[in-house]
Amino acid sequence: MSAKDTASQEFTSYYLQQSTKEFAEDLDNIRNADDFKGDAVGMLVKSLQQGITLFSTIEKERILSSQKTTGLEKE
Repeated sequence: MSAKDTASQEFTSYYLQQSTKEFAEDLDNIRNADDFKGDAVGMLVKSLQQGITLFSTIEKERILSSQKTTGLEKE
């Protein structure tokens, strides 16, 4: 696996962790809604992942580098 692929996977993981932390209450409300079905989980994850496209490769690398140097990756 190339360094670029590894960085992309690391950023995806970091981004999704931060997104789910930030939107935890909203996600719980959606998950507990009467009309929420188990098959909607995949769509919800894909929706969250779409936010990743807002970041350039350089921004992703900068964010990963920053969170590693500040120790935030252990949160």
